[in-house]
Amino acid sequence: MKLNQIITSLLETDMYKFSMGEAIYHQFSDYKTTWTFKCRNTDVHFTADMVQEIKEQIKAYCSLRFTEQELDYLNRITWIKGSYIDFLRLWQPRYEDFKISDEAECGLSIETFGTWLNTSMYEIPTLAIVNEVYFRMAYDYKKLEASFEKRLDEKLEALNGTYCIGAFSEFGLRRRLSAQTQELAVRKFSEAKLKESVFVGTSNVYLAKKYHLKPVGTMAHEWIMCVGQGNHKHNPAYSNWYALDAWVKEYGVLNGIALTDAITTDCFLRDFQLTYATLFSGVRHDSGDPFEWGEKMIAHYEKLGIDPTSKTLLFSDALDFERANALYSYFNDRVKVAFGIGTYISNDTDVPALNIVMKTTACNGMDVAKISDTRGKGMCKNPDYVEYLQRCINWRMENGK
Repeated sequence: MKLNQIITSLLETDMYKFSMGEAIYHQFSDYKTTWTFKCRNTDVHFTADMVQEIKEQIKAYCSLRFTEQELDYLNRITWIKGSYIDFLRLWQPRYEDFKISDEAECGLSIETFGTWLNTSMYEIPTLAIVNEVYFRMAYDYKKLEASFEKRLDEKLEALNGTYCIGAFSEFGLRRRLSAQTQELAVRKFSEAKLKESVFVGTSNVYLAKKYHLKPVGTMAHEWIMCVGQGNHKHNPAYSNWYALDAWVKEYGVLNGIALTDAITTDCFLRDFQLTYATLFSGVRHDSGDPFEWGEKMIAHYEKLGIDPTSKTLLFSDALDFERANALYSYFNDRVKVAFGIGTYISNDTDVPALNIVMKTTACNGMDVAKISDTRGKGMCKNPDYVEYLQRCINWRMENGK
């Protein structure tokens, strides 16, 4: 490696990987998935040196193991079961699950193949490695770091002046500038004396442990896509029902923020009826107009006879403090509001951040896809399957099923 090791702990991933991981271990341990990397920036190219460094960094990541101290920390989280801790004690990443090459338009192709238990855990560290390698090798990193620190200080000032956003968490691990800058941001926000905004925690479990913060995260799109579409007997238009049912089986009333937009929010609401709406403490927004979505969710709770002020709307789609402030001002008196803010906190510099993703593209040998509330956020290798999934959703919505 030309750079220092980027991922130095297996805790250095998003909290929802452990939330989903436990449920995968207990209910879907035989599922196999394929994950595919994509860079959405049309003007970005990864050089041969970058690709080689990414390979070496991923090899180093695959040499890590959970320490007993780390496992003890996870074991103290209310909803994590001892059987899953014992599994993690034995678990290790496998470099053999990765296929990395330069055979892509952007110069970097990454796919992972294997059990869902393994491949799910690779997404976040891989993206963090790709980001840091790119920015350290493509730019004068010291200048980027200086611009990051300047903008970070301006953000802290703004939260004590211009903006009030209530409760918010840092969600930026996958697209951070570097491990050092993300830690700087988390440390400064955790130490800041904010007037009306409250820094709740971070999705980065390693930093949550280090700074005694709340590790934040429940489920991602992969959960709904794989549980709902990874079994050929399932009608994929009912993906949310299968996913919510399995989640409640695992956690009951614990760990309950539901993601609404895996196959459109309107279809989600068909399954998010009284039982689930009561058991889950809230819902997360990740695509579409956030104001329209919030109104839709409040109306849905009211229709079910549930007091919206007892539930949380968690917004997490491309947020900055200005957008969060507008949403907080609009919804605060009507529902609990929280924010998960990513790239704006973890990678705001004088150059544009990378727009990179790593998504599940197959489960048990079958295509899987998401159809969110914003066009273009999905990623599937088979357009025919996306068309089929859309037809299933349309049939269900049109027939009131």
